[in-house]
Amino acid sequence: MPVETEIKFRVDDLAALEEKLGAAGFKLVTPRSFESNVLYDTPDRRLRARTEILRIRNYAGRWTLTHKRLPDGAPGEDRHKHRVETETEIADGDALAEVFRSLGLVAAFRYEKWRTEWADCEGHCVVDETPIGNFAELEGDGEWIDRASARLGVDRSSYLTLSYGRLFEQWCADRRSSARDLTFEACGAQK
Repeated sequence: MPVETEIKFRVDDLAALEEKLGAAGFKLVTPRSFESNVLYDTPDRRLRARTEILRIRNYAGRWTLTHKRLPDGAPGEDRHKHRVETETEIADGDALAEVFRSLGLVAAFRYEKWRTEWADCEGHCVVDETPIGNFAELEGDGEWIDRASARLGVDRSSYLTLSYGRLFEQWCADRRSSARDLTFEACGAQK
């Protein structure tokens, strides 16, 4: 099974990051596009308790189904985040959501963002504009992540291995927000 390895870092200046990406040899893969995600779970959140996600994503008009879990017998994090990721493109996310509901799954969490994708010959950098701030993710081999982050001027102490769900929980706690989903409307942010 393929293991996804990644880190996130906060981005204060999107234009400056894009300039650094170009100077570091990254090429634009997908221009800024809207992305909407729904995580499905049992009503008692059994998947979350096992540190798993089941997600339907619509990104730039393309639907994907993703399942992520911790690797067997390996830590989920060191300085990088590691997850076994199984993903497939689907024709109709709304129809699949109806199947999930029929099976007793519920839409447990929604999150959205504007995403821009970049790549070099070894890995990817995605730049996410979320309702709780801007982040970038470097995904590839761990050594490549460390080299790429250095080329971009990102210190290892800035690495984040939390999911957007966990970052959202922290954001809500810091602001005493009762928002239940990481959407622009729920968080009162500009789209």
